[in-house]
This record gives sequence, C-alpha cells and structure tokens, in this order.
Amino acid sequence: MNIITSAFPQRRMRRMRKHEFSRRLMSENTLTVNDLIYPMFVLEGFQRSEKIASMPEIERFSVDLLLKEAAELVELGIPLIALFPVTPADKKSLLAEESYNPDGLVQRAVRELKQAFPQLGIMTDVALDPYTTHGQDGIIDDTGYIMNDITTEILVKQALSHAAAGADIVAPSDMMDGRIGAIRQALEENGFVNTQIMAYSAKYSSSYYGPFRDAVGSASNLKGGNKHSYQMDPANSDEALHEVALDIQEGADMVMVKPGMPYLDIVHRVKTELAVPTFAYQVSGEYAMHMAAIQNGWLAEKAIVMESLLCFKRAGADGILTYFAKRAAQWLKEQNS
Repeated sequence: MNIITSAFPQRRMRRMRKHEFSRRLMSENTLTVNDLIYPMFVLEGFQRSEKIASMPEIERFSVDLLLKEAAELVELGIPLIALFPVTPADKKSLLAEESYNPDGLVQRAVRELKQAFPQLGIMTDVALDPYTTHGQDGIIDDTGYIMNDITTEILVKQALSHAAAGADIVAPSDMMDGRIGAIRQALEENGFVNTQIMAYSAKYSSSYYGPFRDAVGSASNLKGGNKHSYQMDPANSDEALHEVALDIQEGADMVMVKPGMPYLDIVHRVKTELAVPTFAYQVSGEYAMHMAAIQNGWLAEKAIVMESLLCFKRAGADGILTYFAKRAAQWLKEQNS
C-alpha cells in the first residue's frame, strides 16, 4: 500500500475525527447483525434450563426452551446458530456411538428447529468430545493417543446424521487429518450436496476453552488432560495456513480460526493470503474474561463488547461466533431503530 504523506499542518489527521458525520463517512469496517453466529447449549429433558457458573448469563436449554430462545433470535435477525450438546454420562462411551444416533439430542434439536424456523441457519458441531468417556475428540489407543482414521470414520457417520436431520452446516472441530475430504465425499454420495462445511481449520490447543468444557460437561472427563497431539501449537502461524489450504482443497466451504482475539493475526493472514470465507470464534474463555471485568465494573459492557466484535471485522473475519451475539443484535437493533 502506498501511503500519501504530506507535512503538518497541510495534513491534520484529527481534522476528520472532529465530527460524528465525518467519522462515520470514513469508517473502514462495520459490524451488523449479519456478522453474528450464536453458540447455544442443548440438554435433555423438558422445561429445563441450567446456568453455567463460568459463563455468566449463558444457559443450557432443553429443546422446547431452545425453540423459545430461537424465536427471539429470528426476531433479532441473527442468521445462524451453532448447537453444542450436553450428553448424559450414561450415553458416553469409548467409541462415541451416541454421536451418530439419528434420535440423539442434537439430531432431535435440529429437526425441531428447522421445522419451527426454516429461515434460521443451523450449524452443528462434528466432534466426539461430548460423547467420549475420556473427553477427547477421538478414539484412543492403549496409550491414550487419538487414532486419526477410525475417528474420521465416526465423524463421517456423525456428519451424515446431522445432515439427515436438516443441519444447514456441519462444522468439524476435531482437527483430524483428512476428515473434511471424507465428510464431503460422504455428503455427496448420500445426496446432501448443498450441506455446507465450516471447517475448524486453525483450532489451537488453547487454555481459553475451559468454560466451554464446563458447559458441555467434558471437563471432568478430560481430567486435566490436553489435546496437544491434534490441536495446533499456539506458537505457530504458517502451520495454520497449511491447515486451511488443505481443508479448502478437501471441500470445506468456510474455515474457522479458534480462539478469536488472541489469534486475530491468524484471521488476517487467512483472509488476506488465501481469500476464503473466514470465521472466528470468540471462545468461552474470552467471554468469561469480558464478563468478569464487566460485572466488577472495570469495563463498560456495551462499549467493550462492540469494540471486541468490530476488531474481528477489521482483522478480516466474515463472521463471528460469539456468546455476545444476542446482546449485540439487540444493541444494533436499538441503534438502527
């Protein structure tokens, strides 16, 4: 980029900042409701909701209450929600069979949501950690190592069950090699040619995921273990570009960078260097940190949340998964009314 330079006072940078109208005219990025994806937690039962201690103001909902919540989201204009299940302990297993049960919690939730709100996009998480007794994202061998190919076989079954239920987007978040190609081939062969894939391509082995693992009930299963052998090293940047390129080549329609704000450099590199639809996840740890500061009066809620989301757009994100999506949509609606 060529920078046009001129000496002060011919060029006063503050001149364009003086008035609201000129600040609006030269604003380079804008956040709208179309940028927001709302992650939601679904649990078994009827008329059930549970608060999540490490994620203030976020709740788990049974399917009937999830539908009520979805009605508000449709009214606000949020285009897409992402579903994450809370699997009962008695349905977890070493081979994660419940993950592809056609009558499983996610599959039932998708069917009811699509019947009630066909215009609302539904994205499902394709990963095994909510369904395994050990909390890892795959099938383990005798040493505890995650076996890639057998895990991929189960992920394919899971993705097909979600597509059959009516999911618009399947989102593999497991980080197994080759799983995008296998899922895309299976979707094509089974007639789900328009089911989209959002690949968690640059998913880092991050310490920011703790509250999420509390929310889906996998933290106790993981028992202090880590996911370093399949999720990415936070020290690496070039590796993320290779992961994204491979997933696009295998058939992903969109890619994800996770976590979000600590990895905005990765978002920027993916968008500028590969020019693909790029999404970012403002994860549970980021949400928890913001909420702790907000509830202590250290940060102003609306101002800090909207600034954080705008930063994703500036970095190049086409959309943002965020637990603040509902509140941000409400603020945007008020601003535009």
